[in-house]
Amino acid sequence: MTSAAPSFELLSGAGKSPVILHVPHSAREIPDDVRAGIVLDDEALERELDHIVDAHTAEIAEAATELSGVTPWRFVNRLSRLAVDPERFPDEREEMLAVGMGAVYTRTTHREPLRPVDTDPEPLLARYFRPYAAAMTEAVAERLAAAGRVVIIDVHSYPTRALPYELHGHGPRPPVCLGTDSFHTPPELLAAARNAFAGRGKVGLDSPFGGAYVPLEFYGRDPRVSALMVEIRRDTYMSEPGGPAGPGLDRLAEALAALVDAVTD
Repeated sequence: MTSAAPSFELLSGAGKSPVILHVPHSAREIPDDVRAGIVLDDEALERELDHIVDAHTAEIAEAATELSGVTPWRFVNRLSRLAVDPERFPDEREEMLAVGMGAVYTRTTHREPLRPVDTDPEPLLARYFRPYAAAMTEAVAERLAAAGRVVIIDVHSYPTRALPYELHGHGPRPPVCLGTDSFHTPPELLAAARNAFAGRGKVGLDSPFGGAYVPLEFYGRDPRVSALMVEIRRDTYMSEPGGPAGPGLDRLAEALAALVDAVTD
């Protein structure tokens, strides 16, 4: 765990593509300055990473990119969400603050201490959260200028059994869950996703996780920016927790590529 890796990466797609595959939670990398503030020992931290990381989602997005007729853009977080979670609201609007998992986590997936409860989040927000948000905002603005519209597809995964931190873990846990936003998820995008993933088992909606990521500059304001979260249940493509991927990964990549092609056309 070092600070050598870049904190995020924008991977270029076709000039005419409106699609950005956003992969925010796939990495295990923790910079040294972040590790210094975490109270878990190395073994406990590795166990926490097994639970919290959306393992292999970067590989799913990469494989889907290679299969797509028009290459989408990819925005990939190269640091663990234990540094900062780029998809959280950085203020009191964030409901996950209730379990110590706002933009800077103070609790683990099992609600145990991760950082001191009085940790000042500002240094991590300044170093990691705001540069990430600014780069994602710029990427969306560039796609708007080039293609006239943007489709953000968030690529996530979730465990077969609910973890204690989940605020809405009592609901259905289908093989594929589509997270939506009332403003940014139009019916045609949702229909395309349902159709693309229909062969991967039951496709659910907003359970156990809902919502879709849009940079705050566009959130609730610009209907040219549409968004959908694709949550994949981990037992469909990997060994839990934190184990290797299996053949399900290729099939999910094919489904994701079909969604990219549908919304690109």
